[in-house]
Amino acid sequence: MTKLDDADKQEQPKQEQPEQVESGGDEDFPVMPLRNTVLFPQQIIPIYIGREQSLKLIDDLPSGRKMLVVVAQRDGTIEVPTEEDLYQWGTLAVVMKIFDMPDNSKSAIVQGIARVNIKEYMTSGPYFRAIVNRVEENQDDSLEAGALVANLRQIYHRLIEVVPYLTDEQAGVLSNIQDSGRVADRAISMMNIPNQEKQEILEEMDIKQRLEKATVIINREIQRAELGEKIQSEVQDEISKTQREYYLREQMKAIRRELGEDEQTLDQKELEDKIKAAEMSEEAEKVALKEVERLSRIPPQSPEYTVARTYIDWLTDLPWSKSTEDNNDVVNARHILDEDHYGLDKPKERIVEYLAVRNLKAQQTEDGKLKGPILCFAGPPGTGKTSIGRSIARAMGRKFVRISLGGVRDEAEIRGHRRTYIGALPGRIIQGLKKAGTNNPIFMLDEIDKLGMDFRGDPSSALLEVLDPEQNHTFNDHYLEVDYDLSNVMFITTANRKDQIPGPLRDRMEILDFTGYIDDEKINIAKNFLVPKQVKENALNESQIAFLESGLRELIHSYTREAGVRNLEREIANICRKRAREVVEGKRTEIIKITRRNVGHYLGPETYHSEVAERVKEPGIVVGLAWTAAGGDILFIEASRMPGRGQLSLTGQLGDVMKESARAAWSYVRAHAEELGIDPSFYKGWDVHVHVPAGSIPKDGPSAGVGMLTAIVSLLSGRRVKEDVALTGEITLRGNVLPIGGIKEKITAGHRAGLKHVILPFENKKDLEDVPPKVKKDLRISFVKQMSQVLSLALERKAVVPPVTGPPEDGVPEKEEELERGTIEDVFSEGVVVE
Repeated sequence: MTKLDDADKQEQPKQEQPEQVESGGDEDFPVMPLRNTVLFPQQIIPIYIGREQSLKLIDDLPSGRKMLVVVAQRDGTIEVPTEEDLYQWGTLAVVMKIFDMPDNSKSAIVQGIARVNIKEYMTSGPYFRAIVNRVEENQDDSLEAGALVANLRQIYHRLIEVVPYLTDEQAGVLSNIQDSGRVADRAISMMNIPNQEKQEILEEMDIKQRLEKATVIINREIQRAELGEKIQSEVQDEISKTQREYYLREQMKAIRRELGEDEQTLDQKELEDKIKAAEMSEEAEKVALKEVERLSRIPPQSPEYTVARTYIDWLTDLPWSKSTEDNNDVVNARHILDEDHYGLDKPKERIVEYLAVRNLKAQQTEDGKLKGPILCFAGPPGTGKTSIGRSIARAMGRKFVRISLGGVRDEAEIRGHRRTYIGALPGRIIQGLKKAGTNNPIFMLDEIDKLGMDFRGDPSSALLEVLDPEQNHTFNDHYLEVDYDLSNVMFITTANRKDQIPGPLRDRMEILDFTGYIDDEKINIAKNFLVPKQVKENALNESQIAFLESGLRELIHSYTREAGVRNLEREIANICRKRAREVVEGKRTEIIKITRRNVGHYLGPETYHSEVAERVKEPGIVVGLAWTAAGGDILFIEASRMPGRGQLSLTGQLGDVMKESARAAWSYVRAHAEELGIDPSFYKGWDVHVHVPAGSIPKDGPSAGVGMLTAIVSLLSGRRVKEDVALTGEITLRGNVLPIGGIKEKITAGHRAGLKHVILPFENKKDLEDVPPKVKKDLRISFVKQMSQVLSLALERKAVVPPVTGPPEDGVPEKEEELERGTIEDVFSEGVVVE
C-alpha cells in the first residue's frame, strides 16, 4: 500500500534556543516489524497487517490510545524475523484507525510520534516487546541550519521537475514545515529510495548532519534521474532515426518498383555482370550464378545475406584469367639477376633455362603454356634466398607475392575455412593471388622448414597439392569449394635446413643449394650492394666515407663469422652511423677511408680471432669440419690422457652416432697400436678423455670419426697435428675412410677460417664441382681411402713429446721432455699462415 500524505499543520515558531536532545525514561512497548517501510516522526501512513504475530499484537492493544513501536526489517523477504533482523532504531507510533479486511487480515493507519532507541527485547510472548528510550528533538534555529534547509527546499523543487512520482503539492507541504529536522524527515519520506538510506536519516540525531545527508541523497537522485532521462532520449532518438530510415527505404523501394528498378534486381544484375567479366572456369561460374540466385531470395537484413555476398565477391575478385606477359628475353633476365645479386649462379641459370624453354614453347604452340617449376632455395640465413625471389619476378615481368610459413600450425591457413564458420576466409594461397591480381605471379613460401603441426592439422600435408605440378591445376580451397588453377604460378620456397622439410613435400620440389659466400664474394657484395645502400640510408655521400678492401676484409675476418652477409651489413651500418655523428658534430669533415687499421676505432675490439694456430700447439688436438644450419664451421677435437685402466671418456654434448665413432676410433687404435708406433700395452695404465668444445652446443654425425682417431693417435704417439690441416670423414673398424655430406659447406668453412690443407674421403671427390674455383685454388685438398694415409698427411713426423708406453710405475706417468720455448716458437712461426 502507498503512503498517505501527512496532514501537517503549520507549526508555530518556537523561541530560539541551542540544539539539544532530550531523552525520556525507559518504557515498555510492543514492537511491530515492517517489511519495506521506514516510518518517520509526524508521518501518517497506512500499513497492511497479515502476519500472525502482528495480528496478535494489534488485537492485544489496549482500548483508548493504542501505542506501539514500528521498526524496519533489514531484509524485507524474511517472513519471521528475529531480533538480529531488525534495526536498533525505530519510531514510536499511535494507531489511529484499524480496518478489517475480507481475507481476515487487517489494515491500520499509524502516525509516528518520536524516535526511539531499542534497549532490550523481551523474549516471552507471541510477538516482540522491547524496552525503548524515547528521544525528543529540539529545533536548530542557527544560521547554518537555516541555510541548509533553504538549499534542501531549492534542490527538492528541482527533483520534483525530473522525477515523475513527486508533485508540486508535496513541495508545498515541505515549504510549510518550520522545524529543520522535520524538513529532512519529510523530504526523505516522500522519495523512492532504498530503506537503508531512509534508516540512516532516521538514526541521525544531529540536525545539521541529517540535513547534509538528505541533501546528498536528493542530489544523487537528481543526477540519476537526469542520466536516465538522457539515455531514454538518446534511445528514443535512435529509434526515431531508425524508423525514419526504414520509412524512407520503403518509399524508395516503392518508387523503384514503380520504375521497374528493384534494388535486389539491380544488385543481382551487377553481380552477374561481374561474374561474366571475371572469365572464371565453367564450374566456378555455375556455382557463382547459383549463389546469386539464392542471394535474391535472402532478405538483406539476414546475416546469411552478408555471408553469401562475401563469397560471391571473393569469387569475382580472383584473377581467373588475368595474367602478366612474361619477358622471355633471357639476356635481359640474366642482366637483371646479375644487377641485383652477386654469385648465386645455379638459381640464375635455372630461371634462365625456364625462360628459354618457355620461349621455345611459345614458338611451337599457340598458348605456349608451361607448368611453373617448384623451386626450393635451401641454405643458411643471409645468403639472399628471399631477395632473389623479388629479382626473379622483376626479371620475368611478374608480380611478386610472399607469405611466411614460420610457425604456421593450422591446415586452414593453407586451404581456408569452410563457410559454415563465422568469419571464414580463404587460405593464404588464394588471398595471395587476390592480392597479386594475376594468376601467374612469383609466389614465395618463406621458411617452409619451420612449419608446425598440432591438433588443428598438418599444414605441410596441405601444401602437397599446392606444390605438385600434376595436381595444383585443380587446387580446391575449403572456402571457395571450386577448383582453381595454380599451374601458372611459379612457386619458390625457402628453407634453412632441408632435413626438416617432410619427405613427401621435399620430393615435390627442385632443391637449389645456397651455400655460404667466400671472402671474395662477400667483398664484392659489400662493394656493389651493401656499402652503397648503407651510405645512402645513413644520409652520407662518397665525399664523406669510403670503404677500402682491407677494411672490408677486417670486418669479415674479425667482426663477423657467418655464411651470409647480414651481420656484415649490420657492421657496415654501424660504422656509417658513427661517421654520420662525426659529420653532424663537425669533428672530421674530410673523407674517411675505412681500412684495416681504423675499423677498431669505430667498432671496438675484435669479436672473433683465429684459434687454429694457437690451439694445435700440443699433441692430441685436431681441427675438424662440421656442417651447420648456418653453412658450416670448424670444430676442435681435443684428447688428453691420465693414469687409469684403459677407459675412454667422451664429453661435449655428443650424440649417439658421434659417440659410436669415437669408440670405433678407440678400438682401431688399440688393435693397430704397434703399427702406429704406440706401445700395445698403453691402455693398461692410461685413460683417454676426448672432448669437443663448445660443450653447450649439441653435436652429432659420423663425419668426426677421422678427426677423433687422429686426435687419439696424436696424443699417444706424441706427434702434433699440422696447424693448417683440417679433416673430416667417417671411419670403419678396418681403418677405411667413408664419404660424408656437406662437402661444399665444410670446405668453405675451412677456407673462411684460414686453413690451407683439407683432407677428405676419396669418394667425395665428385662433390668438388660445387666448390667455388677461388676456394679450390687457395686450398690443398687431399683425398684418402685409409686412415694410414690420413695420419701420414696430418701428423708431423717428429714427436714433440715421448710416446705413451706401458703402465707407469706406481701409477705415476712418465715425465714428458720439456722442449725449449724457442723450438715451439720456431715450429709455430713456420706453420702459421700470414695474410
